Amino acid sequence: MASVPLCVLSESAPLRIENGHDPRLFVQIGSLTKPLTGTLLVSLAAEGALALDDPLERFLPVPPGTGITLRHLAEHTSGLPRLPPGLRRFRDPYAPFDAPALDSLLRRLDSLTTARPGEREEYSNFGYAVLGSALAVAGGAPYEELLGRYVLDALSIADVTSSPPHDRRLVARGLFGRPVTPWTMTGAILPAGGLWATSHATARLVTSLLVERRLGDPAPSWQRAGGLLWHNGATKDASVFAGALPDGRWVVVHRLSGDAETTDKIGVELLTAS
Repeated sequence: MASVPLCVLSESAPLRIENGHDPRLFVQIGSLTKPLTGTLLVSLAAEGALALDDPLERFLPVPPGTGITLRHLAEHTSGLPRLPPGLRRFRDPYAPFDAPALDSLLRRLDSLTTARPGEREEYSNFGYAVLGSALAVAGGAPYEELLGRYVLDALSIADVTSSPPHDRRLVARGLFGRPVTPWTMTGAILPAGGLWATSHATARLVTSLLVERRLGDPAPSWQRAGGLLWHNGATKDASVFAGALPDGRWVVVHRLSGDAETTDKIGVELLTAS
């Protein structure tokens, strides 16, 4: 547990850093991007740009009658598979998944579902890529620009981006201490898991959205386990867990390891310790 760089921030304990982690540097937060995408969704709904139950074909060139709504995408009940079909599992799997690749899948979306919308929950990175594309159309601007305007600026939080400066990135080290090249996630997959943030900025997001609730009720993207609201994220060599309880306790754990199970375990244990 202590063999990789680790950073822990919480309301109940001082900042904990191990093995050279630096909370001031940008790290990949993986699928913790999803709650930010969901927050953008509800913010655009509050502006009247869309409704959560709008059909997907209102915004994107999908076959009519899929029955998929924006809410289905946000809640992982769209029936879409976990990963974009045809994704190649090589060193940088999401690099080829750009806007044209997504557009090609959208036009045959009715043939890609594995269940009827609303029938069951199936966690879907692909679904969030589709959702992010729909939000860009609804908001009339690129996804990241809208995220900045409606979420990050509204919370006065900087240091969250898809492309931080290379000299401010904290990445895992490989053979002979060489920096490991992270996955490319700036294309169509960005709304599902492509953001980088400092650990300090991540903690501010969690407290602003889950504890202070400065933008209203938490978005439907957050996972729920009893009173616990949480989400995690993992890329090739980074993993994060963030969560909060109704009594105001919260925690953010980031490790330079793709072992999300251990990262989740650390976070839950810290959050629920008496």
